[in-house]
Amino acid sequence: MASIYSAELRAMSDDELGDKLEELKQDMLTMRLNYSIGELTDTSEFKKSRRTIARIETILRQRQLAAQVASEES
Repeated sequence: MASIYSAELRAMSDDELGDKLEELKQDMLTMRLNYSIGELTDTSEFKKSRRTIARIETILRQRQLAAQVASEES
């Protein structure tokens, strides 16, 4: 899994981000299992996936806060 840039993630809807987040978390689980049995060859994928997960969670939180501020101002 290649890392995904923030601009690409910001272009996605909340539903798409949620789906991508679940997919990445499942991939992380699979990678951990493969690592434990010695089948994972590229351990840098852990770092890439963790960072992409963090990007997605950050974008979702920013959108949540923006919606909250917009509703308070109205």
